[in-house]
Amino acid sequence: MTLDPVALAQDLIRRPSVTPADAGAMDVLQAALTGLGFVCRRMRFGDIENLYARRGTEGPNLCFAGHTDVVPVGDAGAWSRPPFEARIEDGVLYGRGAVDMKSAIAAFAAAASHFDPATVPGSLSFLITGDEEGVAEHGTGPVVEQLRAEGERIDHCVLGEPSSAAQLGDLLKIGRRGSLNAWITVEGRQGHVAYPRQAANPIPVLIRLLARLQDRVLDEGYPRFPASNLEVTTIDVGNPATNVIPARAAGRLNIRFNPAHDGANLTAWLEEERSRAAEGFEGSVTLETRLTGNAFITEPGPFVEVCQRAVEDVTGRTPELSTTGGISDARFIRSVCPVLELGLVGATMHMVDERAPVAEITELTAIYRRLIERYFERFGG
Repeated sequence: MTLDPVALAQDLIRRPSVTPADAGAMDVLQAALTGLGFVCRRMRFGDIENLYARRGTEGPNLCFAGHTDVVPVGDAGAWSRPPFEARIEDGVLYGRGAVDMKSAIAAFAAAASHFDPATVPGSLSFLITGDEEGVAEHGTGPVVEQLRAEGERIDHCVLGEPSSAAQLGDLLKIGRRGSLNAWITVEGRQGHVAYPRQAANPIPVLIRLLARLQDRVLDEGYPRFPASNLEVTTIDVGNPATNVIPARAAGRLNIRFNPAHDGANLTAWLEEERSRAAEGFEGSVTLETRLTGNAFITEPGPFVEVCQRAVEDVTGRTPELSTTGGISDARFIRSVCPVLELGLVGATMHMVDERAPVAEITELTAIYRRLIERYFERFGG
């Protein structure tokens, strides 16, 4: 039995799995994979549905990773077609998740359906989460840790995020920058602006601290990565009066960083600057940080080459190796195996009228099919 990737993508889109809801999306995928001989295991953490499915018991194990959850539709009235109807018009599939990333899941499942398990010298697996678009606390991260604890081996992984920029397969994401969020709160003493010595104004303390942080050049770049950058994202005082020195000022920032840094040394630097800012101030300066993920790269080698050649075989294009973009669940998977990202053109992801050409979904299926062939030719026993 072979699967139709477009029909499966439509079935998945019709399940309105807006984070953290599943809305039956995992059931649709599990039914399709069970029909192909995959042993499916639901792994629930918190309120999140996750799925690990494997066909075969021997190595190497090539895994496809992705997510069935989607972002909210926003203004549903602004959509030209209902966002969960999965309508096809003029050769284009419309719907939330068409690009990010239910069509890619369907494409890999359809690609796998072309292979007789008895002839594959290894295993195929799927690691699918329902918690990628949200806080990502109960999704791929804990699934990976659970599989590791059980001794499950994944040798290589393809993540189906919409990695392509202008044409299908023009980019392969082989790495991602890290992301660190920080919240700084300065507590002073409220008072009248005419009597500043009776108050402790937190605003100048915060401004000077943020300016020092913003002015530092973190690095000049890293091989295959752009320079790291720190951006102040908000400053909040909440003072409606013109004659009052406020008691509190808060700021938030984000650092996107390459492998020249990690979350620990950046946090230590922020703490040093916080301590410096607090010297001589009558109030307090506090810092809270949250590391979303460290930077990583899958260095070019046989696995990257397999994926590049698969794209070339189908499209005639040699994909550029890239580390651009935000963060993805690759940050969790890279702890157990090499991982890269290969998926549809991401131009309409998260937008009103998210859509993917049917021909592109079919072509992605062909790329994945060729990737599986080349992978086991190269790594199979």
